[in-house]
Formats: sequence, C-alpha cells, structure tokens
Amino acid sequence: MSDLPLVSIVTPSFNQAYYLEKTICSVLEQNYPNLEYIIVDGGSTDGSVEIIKQYSDRIAWWVSEPDCGQTEAINKGFQHANGKIYAWLNSDDTYQPGAIREAVEFLQRNPQVVLVYGDAHYIDEKGMVIGDFPAAQTDLHRLRRGYVHIPQQASFFTAAGWKAVAPLDQSFYFAMDYDLWVRLAQIGPIVYHPRLWANFRLHQDAKTIAADERCWPEMLRVHYRDGGSRVAPIVWKSWLRKMAAPYIRWKRKKLFKQEKG
Repeated sequence: MSDLPLVSIVTPSFNQAYYLEKTICSVLEQNYPNLEYIIVDGGSTDGSVEIIKQYSDRIAWWVSEPDCGQTEAINKGFQHANGKIYAWLNSDDTYQPGAIREAVEFLQRNPQVVLVYGDAHYIDEKGMVIGDFPAAQTDLHRLRRGYVHIPQQASFFTAAGWKAVAPLDQSFYFAMDYDLWVRLAQIGPIVYHPRLWANFRLHQDAKTIAADERCWPEMLRVHYRDGGSRVAPIVWKSWLRKMAAPYIRWKRKKLFKQEKG
C-alpha cells in the first residue's frame, strides 16, 4: 500500500437518506486500500445521520451541521483532506467497481495531468441505467465555448491542482464544478479516459432536474469573468438551451411517469 497515493473522497449530503447508503457503499467497497472518506452532512433530519453512523468506523471524518449548501459542504470536506488525489461524489450518485484504482493508475502514468475523468451512466431512482452521459475530450478553449462533456461523478483531480485554485466559489449553486474545471484547465492538462467510472442519478429532487435553469447563467458568469465575448458560442448555446427548456422539461416529466408506471 505504501506506493499507492492516498485518495480523499468527499460526499456532501442533505436529506438524501433514500440514496445515501448506496453512495457510501460504492465508495467503501472500492478495491483501493489507501482511501480517506469524508462525509459532510448539512444537518439532515431524515435518518441520514443514523446511516452515516453505521459506517463511522470506516469514515475518516464526518459532520452533520447546518451549512450554506453543497458548495460550502465540499469546501469544508476538502479542508479535512490529506490525500494526493481528490474527488467528490454526491449523495445520490455512485461509483462503479474499480473506478478509484483505475483513476489513480492513470494519474500515476500521467503525472502532468491535473484532472482525469471517465464515463458515467445516467441511472434512475431505482438504480436502473437510463442513458449515458455524453463524455468527451475537452480543454480550456472548448470549456470556455460551452463544450463541457465532463461528468463530475467520474472526475478525479490532483490535490496540488485543487490547492492551486481552491476553494470552490460558494456564490455558485449549480456550476461550481464547471468553474473548477475551467480553473484547473488553466494550470494543466485535463484528460478524458474512456472507462466507466460512475453513475449519475436523475430523479425529480435532483438539482439537475429541479433547478437546471440556474446552470447556464452561472456558466456565463465564469465566461464573462474571464473576459469572454458576448457573441461567443457559449452565449449562443445558453440562448438555445433557454428556448428548448419547455420541451426538455416535458420530456423529463414524461420519462419519470414512464419509470413510475
């Protein structure tokens, strides 16, 4: 184990007891022996704390207290991290077996890389696969044009990279990961490794479903902050996304009705 770098995984959570244990188990059952797991709960009242306590002997640090949301929780978790490689896994998502080991092996072979990301399935409330995240290689230039293609659940970055650009901007509710990817891409290579590493759960209470209209305005904040043009592709994409929003919401509602039926 001495030659394996410590990996720190942070799970932010608030009232996600229905999914939380599956998330925890997907981390703790990885075939990676040098793992530091941190859970930051926002003061849940739905039984989440009882679930966390069941695994407390395998959790490096955890807390349950009111906070200002997911972004603050992630920052708080990494303040307690000691690893060489970082990632966060939201409390309704899961890792695929072997994901951490494969990510570590890639970063060890490619020490210049600051962020590596793989593929992710979309799964429903019951854990059934309903699609695939459109992961693809991107870079700083393409990120700033709005071509993200990075599944956060399947992303791992170096502690050195994090410390160079941290913390997450707590004024972001939705696009804090996009902001982080942009800042990491400014200091080193980010690489897509086409291996299935995670499951991205879609359900009616998920931010991706309930509040996705907040994503593109926040991405535009990053764009303009970094001197972006008002006629750049990311601006066009935001307007197209806004016009398509009614159809997307209808399609998602139809999907959830089919799942429940």
